[in-house]
Amino acid sequence: MPRILHMSDIHFGAENTLATAAAAGYARSQRFDLLVISGDITQDGKPLEFEAAARWYNVLPGPKMITPGNHDMPQVSPERLYHPFGRYERRFGPPGSAWFDGAGMAVRAFNTARGIQFRPNWSKGALSRGQAAAVANDLSRTPAGIFKIAVCHHPLVEVPDGPMTARVIGGPRGACLMAEAGVDMILSGHVHTPFAFPVPFADRHTYSVGAATLSLRERGTPAGFNVIDIDASTIRVAALAWTGSHFEPSRTWALPRRTPQGA
Repeated sequence: MPRILHMSDIHFGAENTLATAAAAGYARSQRFDLLVISGDITQDGKPLEFEAAARWYNVLPGPKMITPGNHDMPQVSPERLYHPFGRYERRFGPPGSAWFDGAGMAVRAFNTARGIQFRPNWSKGALSRGQAAAVANDLSRTPAGIFKIAVCHHPLVEVPDGPMTARVIGGPRGACLMAEAGVDMILSGHVHTPFAFPVPFADRHTYSVGAATLSLRERGTPAGFNVIDIDASTIRVAALAWTGSHFEPSRTWALPRRTPQGA
């Protein structure tokens, strides 16, 4: 059954050097069907940060996919106004366009980060109705039995007791569309702590799952990442935390999968 390695918020320029190197070593030493990175691979979107991030990402084993976060654009530059994801695109391709089909999964990424917004805090997320509908419609057409995953940077629904908010404009509406389309899991990051909970829509078997950071910007949780194992009845999420010398499990969740119609 599918196995996913989920990393987020590496923040090259403020990365935890030892943890980031060890995470790459872990990825090379284990069997995974897909490696997902859910945004904020740089700290300030600087060219040197993107170069370091690309060197690290390019030697990770595949299949793999990445989508940008709010830090993956110039933080203080005119480029943020007219081409916010140009630097990201040169290294990783068009933002929010990554996808994967295989190993019993259909995975679609979309971009919740914005260069500018009509509110003071531009670090928060936004999701248009068209974006959400496109992902939901695409995944709803996958054959029965295929595990459906959406990937973005910001949690579409606020994380219970999270250390910070995402406040995604259109996020709850988008999560509802995806739940109604039978999406099984929405992977994200942003809050720098691991989480797993059902979104409060449809049959409540669509799960919001987030990974910790691999940077020095910890928010009460050690650097880490998630290992996700999926079988016919259960989604098992293990959050691995950096001890200073190695990764070890810190939290686990066993999430029941929805029962196929007619079963």
